[in-house]
Amino acid sequence: MELIRESDIDPKPLAGKRVAIVGYGNQGRAQALNLKDSGADVVVALRPHSLSATLAETVGLEVQIIEQAVAGADVVMMLAPDEIHSALYREIEPRLREGAALGFSHGLSVRFGLVEPRADLDVFLVAPKGPGTALRSLYSQGKGMIALWAVEQDATGEARGIALAYGRAIGCARAGLIASSFAEEAEADLFNEQAVVWGGVPELLIAGFETLVAGGVSPEVAYLECVGELHLIAELIEERGIAGMREAISNTAELGALLGGRRIVDASVRKRMAEVLEEVRQGRFAEELRKEESDGYGRLESARAQARETLLEQTFRRLSDPDVRSG
Repeated sequence: MELIRESDIDPKPLAGKRVAIVGYGNQGRAQALNLKDSGADVVVALRPHSLSATLAETVGLEVQIIEQAVAGADVVMMLAPDEIHSALYREIEPRLREGAALGFSHGLSVRFGLVEPRADLDVFLVAPKGPGTALRSLYSQGKGMIALWAVEQDATGEARGIALAYGRAIGCARAGLIASSFAEEAEADLFNEQAVVWGGVPELLIAGFETLVAGGVSPEVAYLECVGELHLIAELIEERGIAGMREAISNTAELGALLGGRRIVDASVRKRMAEVLEEVRQGRFAEELRKEESDGYGRLESARAQARETLLEQTFRRLSDPDVRSG
């Protein structure tokens, strides 16, 4: 594995180039601000009358409508939601300059055919491995967030240089850039979201909470035990790794982990994880994402509403009440 650092990267491939950030969500805001603070010529591309325009202008960013911003840009970064990339690309493609660079922070759109870039375009990936809020916070502290980078299409011979210079400008090269591919990044990220961090871990917390409550433990104690300590293990793993985390906890906790962990995450769980990865690679999730967007996000809205009314969430709200904490 080659970890490319800031000092290894020539910033010149991005010098004098105008960068259009399409979208002003979590990553769009952070990357636009980091680019601006690094001295890049950056414009935020938004729909007419977008509510985000005022927010962007308030922090000193230039804003233009999408058509104008894209037409005047040398580098166009697609940071709108993945599921609208197909329609968005069809809209902006006629306005992209010949030989322009088209960038992404997630490989999904290209890997699964939502976007099929024009042959004359450089197509690159810079994928910070964390949320935009943290990307911005780390940059402001003089630090960086590790990122994956890749080139899918090198029409001009400059795609690699632009990708690395972009990763440097948003601060990721301070921590390091790791070479990958659109396929690898997309498949690994989608698997992680479903099977581990955003899918597996919350469901494990919910199951533990509900098991304790069903066993007669009060919801408050069950929440504190199963959910409230999550940040502690996350901090220990970030600081020491998993082996170091286990060495840092008590013998009681370490032995409990040894005896209980693989009873929960057994061979059947690993088999289902492999099934999730295979489904991702076959494009089934990408198709589900397209369908969810076309259906108006009804499934997601319903799941969000149901989650807010669970006993676990009610317990969280009670424990988060300032009166409860101070009492």
